[in-house]
Amino acid sequence: MGRNGILTAGFLVCLSLLATSVVSADEPITNETLLKEIKALKETVNRQAQKIEDLEQRVKQQEMHSPAPGVPAVTADIDKKIDERLEKRIPGYRILDGLSMWIGATTVLQSAHNANGDSQLSKKEDVTDASYAADITFEKKFEDYGEAYVYLSAGQGSGVDNRLALYQGVNYAAADDVNVTVAEAWYEQYFPAISGALAFGKLDAASYIDTNEYANDSDIQFLGLIFNNSPVVEFPSNGAAVHFGASPLEWLSVNLIAQDGNADWADVFDGTFLAGQLNFKPKFFGKDGNYRLLAWNNGTNHTKWTDTEKDKESGYGYGLSFDQELTKSIGVFARYGWQDPKVYVVDTDDPGSEFSLEQSWSLGPQFKGTLWGRPEDIAGIGFGQIIPSNKYKTFNDFQAKTESHLECYYNFKVNDHLNLSPDLQVIWQPYGKDATKGDGTIVVGGLRGRMDF
Repeated sequence: MGRNGILTAGFLVCLSLLATSVVSADEPITNETLLKEIKALKETVNRQAQKIEDLEQRVKQQEMHSPAPGVPAVTADIDKKIDERLEKRIPGYRILDGLSMWIGATTVLQSAHNANGDSQLSKKEDVTDASYAADITFEKKFEDYGEAYVYLSAGQGSGVDNRLALYQGVNYAAADDVNVTVAEAWYEQYFPAISGALAFGKLDAASYIDTNEYANDSDIQFLGLIFNNSPVVEFPSNGAAVHFGASPLEWLSVNLIAQDGNADWADVFDGTFLAGQLNFKPKFFGKDGNYRLLAWNNGTNHTKWTDTEKDKESGYGYGLSFDQELTKSIGVFARYGWQDPKVYVVDTDDPGSEFSLEQSWSLGPQFKGTLWGRPEDIAGIGFGQIIPSNKYKTFNDFQAKTESHLECYYNFKVNDHLNLSPDLQVIWQPYGKDATKGDGTIVVGGLRGRMDF
């Protein structure tokens, strides 16, 4: 009720009381006496109205400074005192505000039939091995469109990959390094005016190039390397890099990256890995799709197969990576790549074991569990081939046959923190049928567990 309303109501009440007293009085009331009493009553009403208004203001102030609903005032005071104490004892304590953290771990158990690695004692052995990889991610976004990101990882074991001779392995999720390493650490600044962002620090080029919605996440999708990234893109290990990405149009995005090709933080501009990707994002019948065109150049030292004295060559190539949603429950992917078949990178750890690939392709569907009443489960099937270089074949007088891969997985979501995935892989003509310990078809069965907190 406003002040005028209070005054009016109070004045009418007092006037009624006054009239009653006038009627019941024994002695006559003059106009002068009546006016005095009315004036006195009006002053009383004004004083009461002022008190009510002051009380309303005090209530509003109290509500503004009161703790959030459900939080006792005592608790709020304690939290405030804790914050003040921490800020005094730990300089920069406030920087933790808004910091996000994720913890995850992936374990893989695999058994392989017809293992053909050089370490095997005989042909056609069956082996069983395991691996685990743990990761911790920190992320903080700032009010000026900035973002800081740190990714720590550690692991042990490589599954059965060390027991197999293949052009491409079967366990992309392995991180065979028990030491905790900073896998990524970068800062990114977003520029709203151009819908673009610039990132610098220790980056993973595969996070920006040759990406795919249905074949790019070994934690919950395919385990085989051929179905995570193209085997004929020479990605360097994570290292010093600068990345620029922009989405100038709703249906188009651009990614460019320059990264230290040797990943050793020394002479970072010698042997630079350069890559770019255009992503066209049309909507066919209202369904999302991504059609990526990519090209790359690796400036690290390559050697020519036909003239090994020429050991300062570069490698280069191009590729495609498509994914298309067909229905709300079904999507498909396709990937193709080519690289210069005339050169190879010398393996300093095992000279003479080098091989070079020329082409690779893969494709397959992904299904969401909505089709069978498990909406958060996914299943995928992929088939692909790896074609070695003819120059490599001629130089070594090898068969160098095409290596074929088939993989099927089912990702079962147990709860918000745990996923389990049975996985089956079949490899025909492993290592181009040139492995010394066997060239029979390899079958790999496995179980993957992914935990997130």
